[in-house]
Amino acid sequence: MKDAVGIIPNLGKVETWEFAGELIAWLKPRGFKAYLPACARMALKSGFEVMPPDQWPGEVRFAIVLGGDGTLLGAARGLAPMGVPILGVNLGHFGFLTELESGNAFEHLPEFLAGEFKIDERLMLSASVIRNGKVVYRGRALNEACITRGHYGRLTVLSLRVSGRDVDTYEADGIIISTPTGSTAYSLSAGGPIVAPELDAFLVTPICPHTLYSRSIMIPGSESCEIGVVLPSQSTMLSLDGQEFHSLEKNDMIKIEKSEHKAMLLRRSGWSFYDVLRKKMKEGAARLPRGDAGLSAKP
Repeated sequence: MKDAVGIIPNLGKVETWEFAGELIAWLKPRGFKAYLPACARMALKSGFEVMPPDQWPGEVRFAIVLGGDGTLLGAARGLAPMGVPILGVNLGHFGFLTELESGNAFEHLPEFLAGEFKIDERLMLSASVIRNGKVVYRGRALNEACITRGHYGRLTVLSLRVSGRDVDTYEADGIIISTPTGSTAYSLSAGGPIVAPELDAFLVTPICPHTLYSRSIMIPGSESCEIGVVLPSQSTMLSLDGQEFHSLEKNDMIKIEKSEHKAMLLRRSGWSFYDVLRKKMKEGAARLPRGDAGLSAKP
């Protein structure tokens, strides 16, 4: 059995550097190597070996992702095609996708290193931008693909087809195509339903449509969505997981379908999506950072 793990830290947070150092020091006396991307040298000076993540398959048992949901989303897009499982440790605010918290990570890590876990496979989507009959951009997402207008300007007009069949045309701020995993993210904020992660389906949710009705549509994962940019705003774009972006033009067509790759998230035995849903949705708002500007000001 492999005696190494990969570590992907959020290098934008000092507390993550510190935790990564503690993790590396904890792994070494237990006979495990730690492989990190070369960029980690900026924050961590020693105690680990540099290995590009594309070389991790066959070398590591799994990847430990240190950060919040955003860090895990980025890791999933890169590691899913290589079949590397992910163990998320939450050092962020929400941690809906992560499995462990920083406070209990060292308590439960021995279980995962001993192979005592289950794999939670998550559907991902693939997005292609087609312009004048040619694919000009490809990407994948774990949460959602979103076609939205820019910060300024009028609403955008978008057409929706499912596997070539006309559905509707929306004058709206945009359209979200989410996976079941993404149903608890942007899609939920836009009024979409929560979908159990094991379902093989997509959600199509318009964003603030200028119409008397605005309902999400659930379609099977075997179908494809084609979004046509009928009338763009000043800066209409495609975003994937809110982290990758591509500018869109009039008459572009965005084809979204199920990716051939799945994200593999490691879970403790007994893990339940509904337990996480109940707990995280209640505590999420309380964990958000709050500013105190103006709170003590006197009229």
